[in-house]
Amino acid sequence: MTDEAKTGEPQTQPAVSVVASGDGEVIVLGTTRMRILEDGSHTGHRLAIAESVLAPHTQGPPQHRHARHDEGFYVLSGTVRFTVGDEDYDATTGTLVMVPPDTPHTFANLTDQPARMLSTFTPDLYVQYFRDLQEALADGRPLTPQANIDAMSRYATEPATDLA
Repeated sequence: MTDEAKTGEPQTQPAVSVVASGDGEVIVLGTTRMRILEDGSHTGHRLAIAESVLAPHTQGPPQHRHARHDEGFYVLSGTVRFTVGDEDYDATTGTLVMVPPDTPHTFANLTDQPARMLSTFTPDLYVQYFRDLQEALADGRPLTPQANIDAMSRYATEPATDLA
């Protein structure tokens, strides 16, 4: 007997999400272009996934730590420099970097070639931060350190060092 027959109500399954090449929400943050593949709306907010393209010589965010989510980075092409605390790691194509909560980290593309990476956020908390940053940058003015700290704080994130 099916669940539907037992309860008399139709049972619904979670919808499968398919994001084709070129689809997805695009967020532009300076020289970095992000394509949101999953914002958490199809995963019960347990997981978000984004593809990022870092232009050559792109400095990443200030070193920071997340209190409530893990962040994963899989390098699809190029080389990305990850700084975790005081240690640098040059992650090349095929490298996975997993950053647990409360771990200070940042990343940059120091090379002459673009770098692409796939990022995961578990849970999905941080996707809205990128949307907020894009909105803050929309007026053409650079983001002040304090405005960035304020945005981070809304998503259980703080700078690893004093940025103010």
